[in-house]
Amino acid sequence: MKVKKTIAEINRKIKEGRAVVVTAEEMVDIVKEEGPVDAAKRVDVVTTGTFGPMCSSGAFLNFGHTSPRIKAHRAWINDVPCYCGIAAVDVYIGATEPRKDDPLNSRHPGEFLYGGGHVIQELVAGKNLFLIAEGYGTDCYPRKKVEKVINIRTLKDAILLNPRNSYQNYNVAVNLSKKTIYTYLGVLRPNAGNISYSSAGQLSPLLNDPYFLSIGIGTRIFLGGGIGYVVFHGTQHNPYPSRNPMGIPKEGAGTLMVVGDMRNMSPRWLVGVSLLGYGVSLMVGIGIPIPILNEEMARFTGVSDRDIEAPIVDYSSAYPEGKAEIVGYTNYAALRSGEVELFGKKVPTFSMSSYYGAREIARILKDWIKSGSFLLSIPQERLPSAKEELPFNPEDYYY
Repeated sequence: MKVKKTIAEINRKIKEGRAVVVTAEEMVDIVKEEGPVDAAKRVDVVTTGTFGPMCSSGAFLNFGHTSPRIKAHRAWINDVPCYCGIAAVDVYIGATEPRKDDPLNSRHPGEFLYGGGHVIQELVAGKNLFLIAEGYGTDCYPRKKVEKVINIRTLKDAILLNPRNSYQNYNVAVNLSKKTIYTYLGVLRPNAGNISYSSAGQLSPLLNDPYFLSIGIGTRIFLGGGIGYVVFHGTQHNPYPSRNPMGIPKEGAGTLMVVGDMRNMSPRWLVGVSLLGYGVSLMVGIGIPIPILNEEMARFTGVSDRDIEAPIVDYSSAYPEGKAEIVGYTNYAALRSGEVELFGKKVPTFSMSSYYGAREIARILKDWIKSGSFLLSIPQERLPSAKEELPFNPEDYYY
């Protein structure tokens, strides 16, 4: 390696106001014009961002002990069921949990007007919500029911803990059947009438660190408008995806489990959404800083939408039936252009994630770092990846 920096050195430059920080979008042109070596010499940190529906999300809430005490067996917040198999007054509300009286898809396509994702957004917005908790009564927890108004200020704890966020690449969805279908990737018209995707492409965090060289357990991140942390690899994490010659995954690969205090978050970056015919979810804003430790990291963060391929999958048959069938591949430059060529025709595209939001997150994180209010953290352990493919030993660049 011709360039070698450590995270500790970069943090000193941040504290002194000397660090050069750019967004992943800006880094594309820098690497293209200057090459990875000169880019690595000049740039210290690249900020990334993503903002889209992330179903595997939720929050641990502690609503405080009552007098007399209750051990919650069942609970609802604004009529949305919570999971209570934790402890007396701890509950977990999942982003995809619908309201208890929701007609679901009995009147297809269901509208799913309110659920766990909306509760989470309203909590971080400071709104009052109504909690009902029921217990079965024990000698130490005799109370059998409590009804109370709660908000982010009265809860003992409000901790966002998302088991699977920030997917590293993902399917592009198409519908090859003769009827309209309703999916978590949106409404897909028949006969390949449109194509849906959900990724920030060149701004997406894990596509800028494809081998998890700097992102690991303990990495400090932008989460929901506040500060959060990577606490483990996410569920469905795949460290051995197929990759293109640049090392970029060509399919769904790595994921993150993330955590943060909801009291520091914003309803701008945690947004409950209703997906017609599918269910409720939560749009989550995540931004991760990538330290430019050497030219290899510069090369990875210089990835452009044109470099990132994704598989096109038929969501009318192959996906629901669990078949490993791929219609073809496209790249994010084509997807963001508004149309993709498939079967010899131009097919319009739409995105479930917000590129505008991802860009704003990367810029906010850039400002935090430049102001000295956000330092990089040294991972305590790397996330699972294809170790035999690693271009260098990350631990040599931490301290």
